[in-house]
Amino acid sequence: MTALWDNLRMARSKFLAIALIVIGVTAGIGFALMTRQQQAPRATAPTAIEPAAGEFLPTIQTPAAAPRPAPEGMAWIPGGEFSMGAADPLGKDANVVGMQATEDSRPIHRIYVDGFWMDQTEVTNRQFAQFVKATGYVTVAERAPTAEEFPDAPPENLVAGSVVFSPPDHEVPLDTHYRWWSYVPGANWRHPAGPDSNLDGRDNYPVVHIAYQDAEAYAKWAGKRLPTEAEWEFAARGGLSGALYAWGNEFLVDGRFMANTHQGHFPNEDTHADAHDGIAPVAQFPANGYGLHDVAGNIWEWTSDWYRPDYYAGLAAGGVARNPRGPESSFDPGEPGVAKRVHRGGSFLCTEQYCSRYMVGTRGKGEPSTGTNHLGIRLVKDAP
Repeated sequence: MTALWDNLRMARSKFLAIALIVIGVTAGIGFALMTRQQQAPRATAPTAIEPAAGEFLPTIQTPAAAPRPAPEGMAWIPGGEFSMGAADPLGKDANVVGMQATEDSRPIHRIYVDGFWMDQTEVTNRQFAQFVKATGYVTVAERAPTAEEFPDAPPENLVAGSVVFSPPDHEVPLDTHYRWWSYVPGANWRHPAGPDSNLDGRDNYPVVHIAYQDAEAYAKWAGKRLPTEAEWEFAARGGLSGALYAWGNEFLVDGRFMANTHQGHFPNEDTHADAHDGIAPVAQFPANGYGLHDVAGNIWEWTSDWYRPDYYAGLAAGGVARNPRGPESSFDPGEPGVAKRVHRGGSFLCTEQYCSRYMVGTRGKGEPSTGTNHLGIRLVKDAP
């Protein structure tokens, strides 16, 4: 986002190097500096922005049927060739901050992916709890960092925790994300809002506060893997070509919300117009053309690709890329020394005032050891 994930990294390691923990609006956690200095205008529901003519070619789905019945909770993604990337709305909506989300999602390029199965929903608390019970796994957010890992960190900062959305109770300038994000000791997948919260009644909610190594550990136990960025986008498009959203080019369909996003003035007001306060249980909105729920909004999802803003240009120069696995290394010009993986899908905090990455071709990014309360996983399984 030219907002949350585009201009910030919420890094556990930087937090530990800060001399003082501050719980609340100005949390003691390292963030990259924001480049935007003015508050975004208020906005209502996003309007449709037509893709530029000639950039998207039709999706060509592989005609072969699934090789066998789908594993429980998964959908067959047929694979094929498609146009990957985001339509560029800058020329038509340049005054809306959040819609400027496609700069690292260009140029549009042709990709082929083989067929695979994909989880119909994000991995839930119930599923992750089964994994933890079977293996005794302890997530990154639950582990107290050590002085050996972070020799420059004051001892009082060596506390387990994670990053939590902590909205102010009044309007604030959107010039720094310190105003609405906090590093909260004791926050983790079991306690998503902090040590006083729990999972009562939330078995069917997405598991959050998942770092990349947590995602890999769960995937290995489940006999699955994280999707590549190309696989994720092919699946999220659901067979549509060039659509802004996973369901088409209109944000609202017959007046109905199609994803769990933020309504109201960001970050202090959520009107719950989509009937959800924060994260929603999985599968509360219609599935896309491949039977996948929540590929827009709700929570961000890890992919296996390293992040580079110039990666698409290299793919576009080589014709149709087959099953790309991402670049060999990461580079983010905003934080050149920080390796990042690609996030996809947006979250319940996405809004055109500050983040419009519910648009299907757009990208997020994150430092692998950092989890938040709007970041989780959806897995895939290879065909035999």
